[in-house]
This record gives sequence, C-alpha cells and structure tokens, in this order.
Amino acid sequence: MEKTKKDILAVIKAKAKKIQSYIGYPEALDERTLKAMEIILKEKTAHPLLIASHKDVEKRVKELGLKLDIGKVQILDPTNPQIIERYVEELYKLRKDKGMSKDEAADLMNDPNYVGVMAVHLQEADGMISGAVGTTAMTARPALQIIGTKEKFHKVSGLFFMIFENRLLFFADCAITPDPNSHDLADIAIDTAETAKRFGIIPKIAMLSFSTNGSAKHPLADKVKEATLLVKDRRPDLIVDGEMQVDAALVPWVGKQKFPNSKVQGDANILIFPSLEAGNIAYKLVERLAGAKAIGPMLQGLAKPINDLSRGCTAEDIADLTAITTCETIEAAYEFGL
Repeated sequence: MEKTKKDILAVIKAKAKKIQSYIGYPEALDERTLKAMEIILKEKTAHPLLIASHKDVEKRVKELGLKLDIGKVQILDPTNPQIIERYVEELYKLRKDKGMSKDEAADLMNDPNYVGVMAVHLQEADGMISGAVGTTAMTARPALQIIGTKEKFHKVSGLFFMIFENRLLFFADCAITPDPNSHDLADIAIDTAETAKRFGIIPKIAMLSFSTNGSAKHPLADKVKEATLLVKDRRPDLIVDGEMQVDAALVPWVGKQKFPNSKVQGDANILIFPSLEAGNIAYKLVERLAGAKAIGPMLQGLAKPINDLSRGCTAEDIADLTAITTCETIEAAYEFGL
C-alpha cells in the first residue's frame, strides 16, 4: 500500500525522535521559528538551540502570546563575551590565510548565522536551520567559510523533498547554482542519490531538459546529456537517464514512448534540473498548484548539516525540516522504509 504524505513525515519524525540532535536556529525571534519550537518540543524531534539572548526570547514569546516553555529550549546568547570571543578567535584562525583580519571576524560574529554555524563547527550543535527571514546566500556563505564542503571543490546544491499524497520526489538544484555545467549537474545528481539512499529510497534519477534522448539539438540539451554520461561513468551502480523531458521522467507510458531504452521509464523519484531558474520555478509551481509539501532546501555537499528555508515557509515547514536535519546528523544509513 502506498504511503500518504502524513505517513512519510511520520516515519522521518519517528527516526528523529530516537536521534534527538541539537539543532540551532539563528532566526530565533521570528514568529514562525518560535511557533515551530512548540511543535518540535511536542514532537520531540530535536533539542532546539535558539541563538538569541534569553531576555529577547522571553520578551518575544510574551509579545506573540505563545505558550512556549523557554525552560525546555537551549539558549545560545550571541551577546555573551565568553562565547563570542572564542568564536571570533576560531573564525580568525580558519580564515586568516584567506586574508580575514580579527576585526573582520568580530564583525561577522554580529550575524547570528555565523554564530550558529560556528556552534556546529565546534560541535556545540549538531546542525543548523536558517532562511525563513534571510536569503539562501546568508545561510550558505558562513557554512561554506566555516564548515566547508565534504570534499575539496565539491558543489553545494539545494534539495527539496516534494511530498505528495502518495509519492515522494527529490528536486535539485533549486537554491544554489544558477547555471551549473555538466560536471556540476553530475555532482548534484550523485549527492541527491546519496541523500535518497540515506532515507531508504532506491534512487531513480532523471536528468531533465526540453529534449528527450536527442529529440532536440542544442548546447543546453548537450550539457544535460554529458552530465548523464558523467554520472553513469562515475557511478555505474545508479539508475540514471537523460537528457529527458519531465513527462518522460514521471509518466510511464510517455517514458516508454519517448525513451524506450531508458531504465527510468517514467518512474523517476529524483529530478535534476538543468538550471537554478528551472528548478526554483518548478518546485514553487508544484508546491502552490499541485499541493505538494515542499521541505527544504536541504544544502547538500556540506561537511555538516546546515539547512535553508524558503522565506515563504510556515512554522510547520520549519518543524518538518528540523526532523530531516536531525536525521542527517547521523552518518550511518537508516532504513526509513518510505
């Protein structure tokens, strides 16, 4: 029997409840973040770490009329000189070879996103979520400077979990790289496949284009075709095909007609978009018009879990991404049974 949207999230949250990681929230005074804390504490999917002074959190909770028990939430006070002096020193040590001065490091530590990422770097938090108020760049920049990528020169990408009533799809890249080349697309596809596997999904990757299996001749289609060949060469164990149009990726009879030799055959669960423009537009259309639940963007390729939010997110979205981030903090592959 196919699982529903609620079933899929319930499985993820059940695993998160067993893991109980410490997740930081730099946008601690945002209304949606604080409402999400109530959900997270109720569901027990993480130990929340709010990056703000205790006084400011208490005042904001009172202003909003929330029932949040602040005593059950960890507080990381960015005005505490003992914490910040240590964080400034560590940032300076990490970035001095790149030309950063200690004064510049101190200025950056006025940004709660830098404080949150440094907490993850120093293992005082297991992961971080931001982006309900700020841009993706505001979340990604400190992560790249402090945490870095899992491998040198690795491409970071933004993945969305797109949850339908009875189907889960992974969309990438919808947040980071505006114009990926074929090597970038190959990295993104392989990272997304690994993410899917960590959540118990057998990856079936469609490398999307306006062309299917050579139906159109254009450099943009050639880029996707080359990326597909790179994935197949680097990871022959993966099910991947392209270039292909999205109907051939998702509709079996169309896939059979347009791409009869494809291993995907209209049954893709991973959609790799040829550009950020296409991916970002697609996920928002699907979310708003098809009623899919979009969770993310999860920032793939980083050495530790630092995840982003859409500025159109809800408190429930923050709580859902928290469960996913908690699951990410454990390196061992879990069988999620989705």
